[in-house]
Amino acid sequence: MKTVSDRRWPALAALLLGVLVVGLDVTILNVALPTLATDLNASTADLQWIVDAFIVVLAALLLPAGLLGDRIGRKKVLLAGLAIFAAACIAATLADGVGMLIAARALMGIGAAVIIPVSMAVIPSMFTGKERTRAVALITAGMAIGLPLGPLLGGWLLEHYWWGSVFLVNIPLIVIGFIAVAAFLPESTDHHAPRLQPLPIAAAVLGLGALVYGVIEAPVHGWTSAPTLTGGIGGALLLAGFIASQLRGTEPMVDLGLFRGRAFLWGSIVATAASMVLMGALFLVPQYLQITQGHTALGTGLRLLPMIGGLMIGGLASERTAARFGYRVTVTAGLGTLAAGCLIATATGPESGYGLAAAWFAVLGAGLGMSLVPATDAVLGSLPTDRAAVGSALMQTLRQTGGAIGVAVLGSVSSSVYLARLDLPALPPEAERAAEDSIAGAAALGMPEITAAANTAFTDAMAVVFLGCAALAGIVKIAAALKFPKTLETDHEAQSQDEPTRTA
Repeated sequence: MKTVSDRRWPALAALLLGVLVVGLDVTILNVALPTLATDLNASTADLQWIVDAFIVVLAALLLPAGLLGDRIGRKKVLLAGLAIFAAACIAATLADGVGMLIAARALMGIGAAVIIPVSMAVIPSMFTGKERTRAVALITAGMAIGLPLGPLLGGWLLEHYWWGSVFLVNIPLIVIGFIAVAAFLPESTDHHAPRLQPLPIAAAVLGLGALVYGVIEAPVHGWTSAPTLTGGIGGALLLAGFIASQLRGTEPMVDLGLFRGRAFLWGSIVATAASMVLMGALFLVPQYLQITQGHTALGTGLRLLPMIGGLMIGGLASERTAARFGYRVTVTAGLGTLAAGCLIATATGPESGYGLAAAWFAVLGAGLGMSLVPATDAVLGSLPTDRAAVGSALMQTLRQTGGAIGVAVLGSVSSSVYLARLDLPALPPEAERAAEDSIAGAAALGMPEITAAANTAFTDAMAVVFLGCAALAGIVKIAAALKFPKTLETDHEAQSQDEPTRTA
């Protein structure tokens, strides 16, 4: 019979399959958005919900799902998460309408929210010392690899099969992972973990959902309309209530004291801002490449390679730069590069060649890699061993929340500008509504004059969005230049000097 020591590496391989599937699903759908817009008559708001239903639920449930695994058993909870994810993928494959697909994506978010933190939490029960560091790095890399592979795999599948295949491809990986987890992963618990708190969890889920709803529906009903204000203000109040409950509680689920560390605070801010730009870009760029430029889904995935290559090169370069010049210099340089890529993107028009797009894809990717990787590394490196799991989950929650808000805000700004700039001739009401709903709807009408007007309006909207992204990256860059710790050692020293003040 195999011992825990014998089974730990096969168990790690099983965990890698789970997080790889989650990583793929964060981005694999983006190249399918134009297809979904046409096949399901999905408006821009529908597309935002198809993307955000997954991210919102994932962000809101990451911490409670991790705590559930700690309390009742990580292995059984992880198996349940994998089963939920598989069921959701099957439901998404069979979806025949926008509502069912959004519901399936939300269910996927529940499964993903279990898989990510529980996979990380079981590692200390199997590995120690350098092996634990290596295992954590492999799990992190497993999800990271899925992000750039998503558009390529999604493009290939759409080239050869129907859009449901982007979900169906997950099933074999999940089945293998489920069997391997059941066979090799030892059960582990932590009965000292904080208890689950149903009301704060409900406030976090409903608050984030309402906030995103208000932003996504703003272009449809108006930014000052009752649905927009009710969703936005109500969501903000619920999230504020959640934060207050964690600050005042004697046994909070979320250790907000971690934000007293400069590396954790500013690393989380930079990573969240970078995630907003990344997810916002991945929402708009595939639509630009497929609809405005007329490329296939696979061609779109291939044309995103400069962004993926830039991200990888920027991430690798950041390791050496951080070791030589420190985190502050590396992060601010990355944010400056990110802002430059966004500014170059504003020059893109409907008649622009791919050369311009490839240039800003590469610069944008390099900026993301040079800011996101060292910021994440600084956060993880600043955490004490006994708070590594909860700190990692908290940072992931902030990143996923930033991604959801990025899709909601940037997608809604794009939709508002698109409607304002769309110059249509007299059309039948149904055709006019189709053109106003999305650029895909305009293209589906098959009228050259309408297509040209929609392409111009969409690229104008994309320019406004990337101008906003450049401003965001620039503001965070200035703040990081002043506040981000140069090294983790100086941050630890600052924390130790502040400790007597905080406890006095």
